[in-house]
Amino acid sequence: MKPYPRFRSLSLAAALASPFLFSSVAGATGATTESPPAVWISSWFASPQPVWDALFALPTGMPGQLQNQTLQETVKLSLGGQRLRVVLSNRYGSQALVIGAAQVARIQHGMAVEPASNRALRFGGQPGVTIAPGAQAVSDPVDLPVDALTELAISTYFPQATPVTTFHWGAQQTALLTRGNTSVAQDLAGATPLEGRAFLAGVWVQRKEAAPVVVAFGDSVTDGNGSTPGLNRRWPDFLARRLAGEGVGVVNAGISGARVWSDKMGVNAMARFDADVLSQPGVRTVVLMMGINDIGWPGSAFAPGDPAMTAPRLAEGYRQLAEAAHARNVRIVAATIPPFEGALEGTPVTGYYSPAKDAVRREVNQWIRGSGVFDAVVDFDALLQDPAHPARLLPAYDSGDHLHPGDAGYEAMAKAVDDAALFGRKTVERRH
Repeated sequence: MKPYPRFRSLSLAAALASPFLFSSVAGATGATTESPPAVWISSWFASPQPVWDALFALPTGMPGQLQNQTLQETVKLSLGGQRLRVVLSNRYGSQALVIGAAQVARIQHGMAVEPASNRALRFGGQPGVTIAPGAQAVSDPVDLPVDALTELAISTYFPQATPVTTFHWGAQQTALLTRGNTSVAQDLAGATPLEGRAFLAGVWVQRKEAAPVVVAFGDSVTDGNGSTPGLNRRWPDFLARRLAGEGVGVVNAGISGARVWSDKMGVNAMARFDADVLSQPGVRTVVLMMGINDIGWPGSAFAPGDPAMTAPRLAEGYRQLAEAAHARNVRIVAATIPPFEGALEGTPVTGYYSPAKDAVRREVNQWIRGSGVFDAVVDFDALLQDPAHPARLLPAYDSGDHLHPGDAGYEAMAKAVDDAALFGRKTVERRH
C-alpha cells in the first residue's frame, strides 16, 4: 500500500494550506495574533456535464434553453455550518451566463420551503451575476445556519435566452421550472418538473474548524441510478449520513455514463479530476469507482464503433488519477467494479455485456486489488456479487437492470467503506 503523508491534525493541515498562513507566522514572531479564520468546506456537489446531441442513445431530458424562467432545485447537505455559499457553473458554455436573481432556503418537507429561512443570493453585493464561458461563480456568504443533512431549495432566475449547455443528467431529484422570476415565491403550482439539474454545481458551508471531505468519484453507480428518486439513497448519501456525526463531509462527483478515457456523458475522468475532486474545499480523500462504461460501451448502442477496452489501458488511467491525487496530498481509495452479467437486457441498449467484457472487468479488479497504487481498496465486486453466480449482482442488491444496485445495495456499499479505508485509521476526530 502506497504511503500517504498525513498531518498531525486537521487544523494544522488547514493552516498549512491557508492563505492566512502569513499572519499566523507573524503572530508567532511577536506580532498581533488573530483568531484563526473560519473554514469553508464543500458540503454538496453535482458534477457539471456538457449537453450531447439528439443522436445519442439517451435524451438529455432538458429544454434547449431557458428564458424568463426560474428553476428550483433541491439539494441535501452533508455537513452544516454557520453560513453557506452557492456555486453556479458555466463550465461548458460558449457564451456568458446571466443569472438575474437567486434564492436559497431550508426545506421543511417535500419541496415546501421554510419561509423565514428564505435568503437572496448576492454576488459581489449584486442580486445577479454574469458568468464567463468556462467559469463558475461563487455567491457571497449567506447568513443561514444549517445543520448536517439539511435539505435546501435553490432557485435561479434566467431573464434572457440561455442555452442549457452545462447540466447534470442523473439528478435523482425533481426540479421545478416556472415562468417569470418566482425565486421568492412560496407557491409553485403549475410548475414543470425536470429530472436534471442546470448550472447548479455546489454548496459550501463555513465552519469554525477544518473538516475532512470525502469525494465519491465515479459513474452512474455513484450517481445513484437505480436508487429511489427523491429519497437521497445513493451510496454517497448513506455514507454522508454515517459520517455526519464524525464531522466528515461527503460530496458526490459521480456522472452517469462517465468513463476514464472517453467523453460523452461528461468529459473523461482525467480531464475533470482537478475541477471535480482536487479543487473541492476541504478534500481529504477520494473514492474512485469507474471503468464499467469503458468496458461496456464499446460495441453497444452507446458507442458502436469504439474499440474494445483493455485492462492495461484502464490501469494506466487509474495510475494517472492516483498520481494526481497524491501530488495534492489527497488520499485515494479504489473500488473494484461490480458484476454486470445481463446488464440492460430487454432495453434498446444491446451489447453492453459479453463474457469477453466480463473477463476484462475481472482482470481490472485483480489489478486494483494487487497493484499497490492506491492507499486502500474497497471490494464492491465481492460485496455485491451473487455467490451462486459471481458474474451477476446479488438479487437482493440488484435494482432490476443487472447493472445498478438498488437502495439496499447502495446502503451495503456505504457500510463497506469504513474509516480505516478513508483515513488510514479506525475513527476520525469528532468535529462539532
